[in-house]
Amino acid sequence: MKIFRNISAILLAAIAMTACDDTTSSIGSSLITEDTQIIIDSTFVVTGRSTLNPVVQSRTLTQLIGKFDAKEFGSISSDIVCQFMPSLTLETEGVTVEDVDSAKLIMFMLPGDFTGDSLVPMGMNVFRLNKALPSPIYSNFNPGDYYDPTPIGSAIYTGHAMHNDSINSLNFRSVTVDLPRSLGQELFEGFEKNPDVFSSPSEFAKFFPGLYIANSFGSGRIMNITETRINLYYRQHAKVTVDNVEKDTIYNKVRSYFAVTPEVITNNNIDLSISPELTTLAQTGAPLIVAPAGMEVTLQMPTPDLIQTYRKGAGSLSVLNTLTLSIPAEEIANDYGIDPPEQVLLVLANEKDKFFAENKITDNKTSFIATYNSTTKTYDFSEMRGYLAEMLEKETVAADDYTFVLTAVNVETESSSNSYYQTSVSYVTTISPYVTKPAMVRLKLEDAKIKLTYTRQYANN
Repeated sequence: MKIFRNISAILLAAIAMTACDDTTSSIGSSLITEDTQIIIDSTFVVTGRSTLNPVVQSRTLTQLIGKFDAKEFGSISSDIVCQFMPSLTLETEGVTVEDVDSAKLIMFMLPGDFTGDSLVPMGMNVFRLNKALPSPIYSNFNPGDYYDPTPIGSAIYTGHAMHNDSINSLNFRSVTVDLPRSLGQELFEGFEKNPDVFSSPSEFAKFFPGLYIANSFGSGRIMNITETRINLYYRQHAKVTVDNVEKDTIYNKVRSYFAVTPEVITNNNIDLSISPELTTLAQTGAPLIVAPAGMEVTLQMPTPDLIQTYRKGAGSLSVLNTLTLSIPAEEIANDYGIDPPEQVLLVLANEKDKFFAENKITDNKTSFIATYNSTTKTYDFSEMRGYLAEMLEKETVAADDYTFVLTAVNVETESSSNSYYQTSVSYVTTISPYVTKPAMVRLKLEDAKIKLTYTRQYANN
């Protein structure tokens, strides 16, 4: 549909100059009329198809552990490999290696942050890595040659609090795995002998490569781990003075000396078999996004039509105002509460790998972000003017200029505040392939709306 809006502006400028010989001349005395039309054109068509996206590079601290089989989604399992960032210092005054009592792996999650059945009991085993993890590392990583097959710890857990009622007031849940005392002593002694090893994650990885955490039994749930630590429990001997009498005192202490942080490697080893139902939908032409490591959509923008329409309708004084794209989305019914991905990236297909490899942020020229609107059930890209402006500068456009990939992503943001103006600004810091939790959506490209808006001006002298 095309919409024309007319605006008339009349500017009158008359300047009279009188000479001493009674000759009068007029400069700029003509009447100038400007006709302005705002054209809104939404007659364009977007096309696309499902394409496999079986391998992604994990760039998030979220760790997925567990497995389930959902008829509408498919079968998915995930285990974890991770290095640890060490503390720069360990408390050694009044502490010997024999005072190290135990070590525990603690994995934290938000309440309800899982997909599947909260009550089904599941188990996990913890193994020591025997060599440093590769970099880069991808979701199809096989840890087989990287760990000692004898577990050093195990746990049984569910998706809800398993302790007394007081824990329900906490804003987190945790799974705790007892690790060998010998590991805690080894880490403590390593610091005593060579504290420089603890000064950088790369050096520490040579000393302690990390852990492999795998599902041991059970099915029905994928847990979202937001933070992983290793705690050391130990005794500290000290002298205290009470009533002028010095006495020996022992303090029982616990410290989180090791944690998974952005500076170290962590990876979700994901195995996803997409359901026959979704596969059939994709084969019959339905554009689907399935994540993590499932499907994305290859999308064709009608860029040649946009260029032709603008050039045909625009005059010499015309201005490109906006270009927007709104894609309706259809949630896929399922029994596991699997929702559409919260955010998707639209990026030129030939730029996708480079975008993630170089940790880029969207530039609104070759890459764009949209957040799922659960009210309108759409993904809305509102800032695409820069893309079309660049395309208009080209003599010709090729298929690579308008072939895009629409894929699920994780987006991390930070906020900065101005206390004087009492304002807060949020900005994107990281965009990475989506590995947060199972997600799926069907895009209704046949109902997608591209809206081109430009202003056309005519000048009459």
